[in-house]
Amino acid sequence: MHDEHRPFRGNLFNFIDLIRTGKELGARVCVVTARDIKIGKPKIKSFIYNADTKSWVQKMTPLPSIIYNRIPSRMDELQPDVQQTIQACMKHAKIRLFNPSFFNKWTLFEWLSKAKETKKYIPATRMLSQVDELEAMLNRYGLVYLKPARGKAGRGIMKIELTHSDLPYRLHIQFKQTSRISAYRTITELGTKLNQRIGSEEYIVQQGIQLAKYNNRAFDLRVLVQKNAKGLWSITGVGARIAGDFSITTHVPRGGSIDEPQKLLNITFGRAMGKRIMYRVKLSAYAIAKQIEKAAKHTMGEMSLDLGVDTTGQIWFFEANSRPMKFDEPEIRKKSLERIIQFSEYLTHTRKKK
Repeated sequence: MHDEHRPFRGNLFNFIDLIRTGKELGARVCVVTARDIKIGKPKIKSFIYNADTKSWVQKMTPLPSIIYNRIPSRMDELQPDVQQTIQACMKHAKIRLFNPSFFNKWTLFEWLSKAKETKKYIPATRMLSQVDELEAMLNRYGLVYLKPARGKAGRGIMKIELTHSDLPYRLHIQFKQTSRISAYRTITELGTKLNQRIGSEEYIVQQGIQLAKYNNRAFDLRVLVQKNAKGLWSITGVGARIAGDFSITTHVPRGGSIDEPQKLLNITFGRAMGKRIMYRVKLSAYAIAKQIEKAAKHTMGEMSLDLGVDTTGQIWFFEANSRPMKFDEPEIRKKSLERIIQFSEYLTHTRKKK
């Protein structure tokens, strides 16, 4: 995206890594803003990174044949002129654009709940509309999570517990690296607080899952699924994230920490069962990625999946991200950059479906 104060918006370090990896693999990679894409012209303005001077240089380059949409925010992506550019690229006979949009949590759960291969991984999920529905979910499950339908990285997540006390409704609100707890006597009082907090934003309410724990802290798994050099879905890597001491999510920016997934599964479930669970995690990730792409009816090149393992070893799907953030595990990071280039090269040699 265009930016008035720097060359363009987005994660510049991620773009530098992609350009460097492209050079190592013999592919030319550049950054183009939506504003500078001119479909009818043979050459457009692009940004090239000069590693020697550590600076960005704008040059005229041929209209790209492969475009990976890394627009950094939903607000940017929904701008009418940006949407017009994305649609024009998708319709162009010689341009292959992948990952055209952010995911919506509610839409994802609808897609996955309707498919035989993936519905078993989906917690009970509803759109939050009336307090009666929230009360019914709480009475059934005792624990629910409220999540913004268009949120990411743990932003705006809340947890509600139904307790046996004079103030039975306990609300946990997630902040940067901690959570604040408040309690309410009636569902009406709780609903008033939620309305103040949520406003007009769309939220989902979801069955709470009792996640497996390590050192009394819940953990879940981050799976990076990418298309490989043959255009097939492949598991690039699996990471583990452990919740912070005062956090209701495992996201690192919210106080979570990184650990080795197989180690955590082995310690929690024993070595043999831990290995079986990891095998099933990878199978579930394949199935989920395939179903999301099929339902979206758009070409996807990668996505990250948040998967949980409950105390019985069952696998649950929580979230998918079409703009995966950088994985901190070095081996996953290196492989992820290579896969993006390899899949892009694969697209250059395959015909675009009508």
